[in-house]
Amino acid sequence: MSIKKQYLKSKPECKVSFRVAKADVPNADTIKIVGEFNDWNKDVEPMKKLKNGDFTQTLNLETGKEYQFKYLIDNSVWENESEADKLAPNGIVEGEFNSTLVL
Repeated sequence: MSIKKQYLKSKPECKVSFRVAKADVPNADTIKIVGEFNDWNKDVEPMKKLKNGDFTQTLNLETGKEYQFKYLIDNSVWENESEADKLAPNGIVEGEFNSTLVL
């Protein structure tokens, strides 16, 4: 799993590229990025599955904010990003955390 950030000079946005390696989710058919930036909507467009089996997606997000998110694998398994900037309590289940991006 990985995250790359590219800050835009022309506007207060950051292109955030998410990548989940096939080795991390060998049997996954779909992965969605679900979080505060899309109101935790599970019906978002899934990540693109590459020929090598990795998944990728790029989102433009407003800078100066923090966003909690998780990966939703095959519409049933929630997974955190290992390279997230930090973890935050999810506020729903005691002891559960969400990945957090700091832009």
